[in-house]
Amino acid sequence: MPENDEKCSTCKDRDTGQCNPEKCAGPSVLPLNEASDIKRVVAVVSGKGGVGKSSVSALLAVALARQGNRVGILDADITGPSIPKLFGVIDRPEQFNKFILPARTITGIRLMSLNLLLPQEDDPVIWRGPILSSAVKQFWTDVAWGELDYLIVDMPPGTGDVPLTVMQSLPLDGLLIVSSPQDLAMMVVKKAIKMARLINVPILGLVENMSYLLCPHCGEKIQLFGSSHVEEAARKNDLPILAVLPVDPKLTELGDAGLIENYNGPSMQGFENLVDFLDKTLDKKTKERERA
Repeated sequence: MPENDEKCSTCKDRDTGQCNPEKCAGPSVLPLNEASDIKRVVAVVSGKGGVGKSSVSALLAVALARQGNRVGILDADITGPSIPKLFGVIDRPEQFNKFILPARTITGIRLMSLNLLLPQEDDPVIWRGPILSSAVKQFWTDVAWGELDYLIVDMPPGTGDVPLTVMQSLPLDGLLIVSSPQDLAMMVVKKAIKMARLINVPILGLVENMSYLLCPHCGEKIQLFGSSHVEEAARKNDLPILAVLPVDPKLTELGDAGLIENYNGPSMQGFENLVDFLDKTLDKKTKERERA
């Protein structure tokens, strides 16, 4: 096998020596169980921790639900899950035949997170990579998601076992790459961009989070983290900028209280535009697949 063959570098048959570069289809995707019907799967990734992936995942789900979509969130950040906290969900998932029923938020968003299975929400998860990856796979194969228009996958930081498992094992329609303005953050985010392209997972575009703070007195934009580098990164990586989101103390307050579904601050316009983009882009992809 050629060492520089990108597709075969992630193939399930690489280690067995049976991979044929000319016929290689890449890694195998896990089938969806009979208790689930999911139309679109979008992962929110960064590579860098602390840029607000979970908040972006949560608000994207809220915006989608407000436009009438049936939405679920798969919390793939196994060792640092925060999705249940943002939504104020504490009920343990119930068993339904051989499947697990996802928890539901106040507005009906379905979610699955390891934090819902722990005795205490602050209990640490001290697992090695293969077990973490197995848990993510089970959230796909063993959960009765029902009928969903969108499943949002909240990814952990980095380019290790869990992000690799999600990108190889789930039928992703695309990735949303989240960054913050610092050049340091963007440097690490570029690793996630290169990883996705190596595995041939489509990138939908960039979201810059915590871009600025609106002064509550004069409305001036205050760049808390310095000048933005997202335009330069978008140009160099040939990606669209899908949203530029401010720092909003009200969002932090509602998230800490588990009431993120009540948020109606300045970020929501960006998420409404993002939903419109996803609908149009993924509809186009679906029609192209049907024609093919």
